[in-house]
Amino acid sequence: MATIIALTNQKGGVGKTTSSSALAAGLFSFYNKKVLAIDLDPQGSMGFSLGLDIENCSTIYDVLKGQVSIKDAIQDTDYCDIITSNILLSSAELEFTSSDRDILLKRALLPVIAEYDYIIIDTPPALNVLTVNAYAASDHLIIPMAPEILSLLGVSQLKETIDSVRQSVNPNLNVLGILLTKYNPRTLLAREVKEMAENIASQIGACVFGAQIRTSVAVAEAPAHGLSIFDHAPTAKPSLDYQEFIREVVDMTSSEII
Repeated sequence: MATIIALTNQKGGVGKTTSSSALAAGLFSFYNKKVLAIDLDPQGSMGFSLGLDIENCSTIYDVLKGQVSIKDAIQDTDYCDIITSNILLSSAELEFTSSDRDILLKRALLPVIAEYDYIIIDTPPALNVLTVNAYAASDHLIIPMAPEILSLLGVSQLKETIDSVRQSVNPNLNVLGILLTKYNPRTLLAREVKEMAENIASQIGACVFGAQIRTSVAVAEAPAHGLSIFDHAPTAKPSLDYQEFIREVVDMTSSEII
């Protein structure tokens, strides 16, 4: 049975897609786990980052609409299986109006959940029906956060949505931790935001991951080549940091893999 993890932050530009892609690729590359990645962001960046054509294929939009089975929407890459997204998914808020709209993804995953060790969900930078679907389907949330005050505000605002989902469709939803990205330990702001993140984490029953993801041009270059950060720049600082982060995730969730 797969452990399902969604990466989420309503603030954009915090490295959410980069972290989702690195987690999915690293679980396979370093731990030989069978991984399904799901792109719930209408921008479609996750599929593009892994070298896929996101326009001429079935997407998660087709699955949630009931037009394509989830198995028919899965594509394979060198790192993991993936269900891509594109701009059509941006209409979800208006189109998905049924009473069960918050659990469309949870229901769609049932035929494949036993075939994977991990399912990694990349969410949009918003608190909308897609985000709620990711929370409803997930066992754990990981919150990537850049060392910026606005990013910190986005994290604090997630708490209300998390509590709402726990009270309605997913009482066992757990926040695995806050992941600090674009981190420069030499700046005072980064250190101050880390302290504030630790306070917020304690309020939501989580932790701040020991690994902090440092900045490097390699992070921006890897998607252009359709490669994971580990293959594109294996010795770059972010690559080493993501390896440590993935080790923490595996240590925290390995008992759930059956």
